[in-house]
Amino acid sequence: MDDTDCTAFLQWALPQLELRWPGFRKVRRQVCKRLRRRMSELGLADLAAYRTRLEADPGEWRVLDESCHITISRFFRDRAVFEMLRRRVLPAVASRARREGRDARIWSAGCASGEEPCTLKILWDLEVAQSCPDVSLLLVATDVDAAMLARAREACFEATSLHELPPDLIEQAFDRAGSRFCVKPRHRQGIDFRNQDLRFEAPEPLFDLILCRYVAFTYFAPPLQERVLVRILDHLLPNGYLVIGTHERLPIKETALIPMPGIPQILERTAAPKFAVDGGAPPAH
Repeated sequence: MDDTDCTAFLQWALPQLELRWPGFRKVRRQVCKRLRRRMSELGLADLAAYRTRLEADPGEWRVLDESCHITISRFFRDRAVFEMLRRRVLPAVASRARREGRDARIWSAGCASGEEPCTLKILWDLEVAQSCPDVSLLLVATDVDAAMLARAREACFEATSLHELPPDLIEQAFDRAGSRFCVKPRHRQGIDFRNQDLRFEAPEPLFDLILCRYVAFTYFAPPLQERVLVRILDHLLPNGYLVIGTHERLPIKETALIPMPGIPQILERTAAPKFAVDGGAPPAH
């Protein structure tokens, strides 16, 4: 199987999973490697044989879907976004929670191996909690990949995952374990990692801040993006914040979400959405 064959196969298969080829173009080799492994397990000679298997066995589509989970993640990805979260958004979330006499609530959707929620917990513990010590944090991190969640709970990372993280945070928040950097126990505690599929479910509370970056709005097809956005808005408090990826765009223009000046990836919800979550059923084959 060469790159041309794999590309052609993905351009055929991805839309049937409600995924979009442009999002996979740069990461296709990760998926193609998994496809080669799967075809070897099944004893299939080529992608034509695998396509025949998919057409004959609807259950194989679930295996293919799992092969399309992209797991790229690192600390402080999009540094300007995290600096704004650090300076303005997290303190605002804490102040609001204190005024309303409740905990602050954050959801990291599609957390992969945990760098994003660990970053948020570190910032909260080292900085936000200093000015709002009486406000507790509910931090929920969800992902569809159980293996990634196991790595996230371990919270030990190679140095390459930390190269965008400010050195003072590395010094304060990590212990060295050989070549790896492990998040100190106090910054792991309180992160609620859950195995959930963003396409079909979401954690129950209403959140002050939801991060959905480099998942739905990169890899999902537009109709699925719309359903996921509706679900996210249904779990976002009025005047709460949604964070998306640097090169991502929302599929619906009228969403009552206003981009922050200078940081359009952080959007504030100003009113309740005008639409409700539909069933969001998985694609049928």
